[in-house]
Amino acid sequence: MLMPSEFEVRLAKDAEDLWAVQRLRYDVFVRELGASGPAVNHDLEIEADAFDAHSEHLMVLDRARGADLAEQLVGVYRMMTQAGAEAAGGFYTASEFDLAPLVQTGRPMMELGRSCLRKPYRGGAAMFYLWQALAQHVTHQGAEILFGTASFAGTDLCALTAPLSLLGREHLAQAALRPKAIGAGAVPLGASGDFEIDRLAALRAMPALIKAYLRLGGCVGEGAYVDAAFNTVDVCMVLDVPAMNPRQKTIYLKGSG
Repeated sequence: MLMPSEFEVRLAKDAEDLWAVQRLRYDVFVRELGASGPAVNHDLEIEADAFDAHSEHLMVLDRARGADLAEQLVGVYRMMTQAGAEAAGGFYTASEFDLAPLVQTGRPMMELGRSCLRKPYRGGAAMFYLWQALAQHVTHQGAEILFGTASFAGTDLCALTAPLSLLGREHLAQAALRPKAIGAGAVPLGASGDFEIDRLAALRAMPALIKAYLRLGGCVGEGAYVDAAFNTVDVCMVLDVPAMNPRQKTIYLKGSG
């Protein structure tokens, strides 16, 4: 899909595309954010896991960055359907959150993950085009519930008290759609007790991806998960597509038919 600029958004179609996707994830998650763990291959300079082969990968290309694919690629998003999860042995998110409430709805679901943009492109046109293409793909697939982990950089929970607490107070998913953090990395979603939150500071501390979910009407599961290997604190975002914010839905689905 060609955009009214030098941007193009399309699905990865071959091994070369997938390598570029994994290379960009290495640049952002490992070089910039300090991730480590079994998904990181320093020799090949890629971030890759077993779920990649069973997923589709959206790519945002900036043609103004030259002719090399790895340089043109400025943003990616991984999408896994229920069929893909069955082939992969489950959803990635299930390693951190109990997805039983979502599964029990019986509604078609899609997991979103491994989203990243090069630093100069965050919060701008590239992100909008990525989300617009994602919305069109979700419509085509017929998914009604979107979910996946979204991450805060770093594992200092004290530094994240305000944004995590704000999510827990104002954006907690309804019980029927509320995954719960599980395992050794599970922690409460912010601080307990009655205290005043500096909303402006809390919003400033939230990654653009989480704020984008919230604008669409997204909500979060119960608890957060400290992923020490990836150097992040993760929350489980849930978006009920039919209940999306109507104005935002119109914006992102424009041109999708």
